[in-house]
Amino acid sequence: MAILDILQYPDPRLRTKAQPVDIVDEQIRTLIDDMYETMYSAPGIGLAASQVDVHKRIIVIDVSENRDEPHAFINPELQLDGEPMETEEGCLSLPGIYEPVTRFDRVRVESIDRNGRPATLEAEGTLAVCIQHECDHLEGKLFVDYLSSLKRMRIRKKLQKQQRIQA
Repeated sequence: MAILDILQYPDPRLRTKAQPVDIVDEQIRTLIDDMYETMYSAPGIGLAASQVDVHKRIIVIDVSENRDEPHAFINPELQLDGEPMETEEGCLSLPGIYEPVTRFDRVRVESIDRNGRPATLEAEGTLAVCIQHECDHLEGKLFVDYLSSLKRMRIRKKLQKQQRIQA
C-alpha cells in the first residue's frame, strides 16, 4: 500500500468531475487500499479519489473511533433523507479549516463494493454527512462552496499563505 498525495484547495483539479468505474479489478482494489492508508495517515474520516487526482467515482470512509469500520463506495448514488442539520465540516484538501455546513441527517447510498457486487447502505448522523461530503468531491464540489464568497476568499488566502510558508 502507498500513501498518496492529497490535492490542496484551490488546486483546479479538485473541480474535475469524476468518471464512473466500469470494471472493478485489482487496480481499483489497490487504489481503494491506498486511499484507506492515505485517509488514516492524514488523519481523516473520508477521502474521494478526486482528492488524490484519480478522477474515478470512488470514496472511502471510516467514521469509527477505532478505525475498524471502513466503507468503500464505487459509483455511489445518493438518496437524501431525513432533516437538514448543520454540522461543522473539515476536509483533507483544506487542512485546518472547519466551517458549519447544512446537510441531511440520513442518506441511502447505492454503490458497488470492492468485489464488484451491488451494495446498499442506509446511514445517519456523521456517516451520512461524510458520505454527502465525499460524493460532492466526485462532482467537483467542495464544502466551501456552501459558504459565502467572502468566507471562501478568506479561506483561499489563508491556505495559500500556509502553502507558501511550507514551500
